Amino acid sequence: MRVTEGTAELEVPGEQTDGFEESVFYNPRQELNRDLTIAALRAFREREPRAETYLDAMTASGVRGVRAATDGWDVTCCDVDSEAVSLARENLERNDCEATVERANANALMHESMFDVIDLDPFGTPMPFADAAFANCHNLVCVTATDTAPLCGAHLNSGIRSYGSVPRNTDYHTEMGVRTLLSALARSAARFDVGVTPILTHATSHYVRTYLELDRKASAADGAIEHLGYISHCEDCLHRESAAGLIADPLERCPNCGGERILVAGPVWLGAIQDEEFLESVRGHLTGEFETAETARELLETLVAELEVPTYYDQHKLCKNWGLPANAMDDFLDALKEAGHRTSRTHYGGTTFKSDATVEEIFDATAADLRE
Repeated sequence: MRVTEGTAELEVPGEQTDGFEESVFYNPRQELNRDLTIAALRAFREREPRAETYLDAMTASGVRGVRAATDGWDVTCCDVDSEAVSLARENLERNDCEATVERANANALMHESMFDVIDLDPFGTPMPFADAAFANCHNLVCVTATDTAPLCGAHLNSGIRSYGSVPRNTDYHTEMGVRTLLSALARSAARFDVGVTPILTHATSHYVRTYLELDRKASAADGAIEHLGYISHCEDCLHRESAAGLIADPLERCPNCGGERILVAGPVWLGAIQDEEFLESVRGHLTGEFETAETARELLETLVAELEVPTYYDQHKLCKNWGLPANAMDDFLDALKEAGHRTSRTHYGGTTFKSDATVEEIFDATAADLRE
């Protein structure tokens, strides 16, 4: 079928029907991801004018590569599938774009050549490709992970195998996935004396997407590792605490309720996951050519406002745990602010929020209003 994304017109496989699965995959629900990618590439080119080369490491229909090429990047599209390579070439020609198209294993290609920007968008976990990307990228690695069940702790053993970390399925499971992924990527980069700084990260529509700016020196890798640590979570009252370091020192008892049912997750990334200046720059590049521009701008506005704390709360789950009815989110958050606590909505869901308050402090600030 024929689709238009941004200024590019592409021929892509139709969606799977009647048990027939196309060998080359195209996901229309990832258009927001791709629109943000182009806006982020534009913003990054302003941040690092020397960045010129872009690798679309799993090109499939070539949509990312074509869109980057039409935007002026020196693009290489890579795929192991011969049909994908042919379709990518056709789409580049359809848009009068010049790019290199390689039928190759992405890891092999990355070990053969250096790129300024590498984009990893595989089906499932990106970790089999992370080492090669960090070893052979100058400036920016963009990563999508679609295996959210393992990342968030719902498939625990799979998450442990893929990410070398223990994710836990908590009420903030989506951010657990974000920080599990960032931890694994930071550790992968550190093996090559590369430090990573997340400058844009979001979890949207069953995938996690992050953009990691690289600093290729050992001290930067050490600095990134210092952002790793563990989260202790009480299953009884939903209290949570985080502690930096690669040696876990978990809570034995909950300091809020005295419970012993403590989940420990980690190592996870405890540092910042956004760069506010970069987010504002990306937002400025979301022009009318993008079909998802309005949605993307709203997402970035929420990301800019999010507090930089490593977990979020779900108002409905808190209220259920307390045996109290939930009230309007605005009223709930206003009560927290009036009690002197910092708080913000999150992009993870309509009833989710971040705060510097503990569970006990949240209850003290809001319970009176909830009982009315």
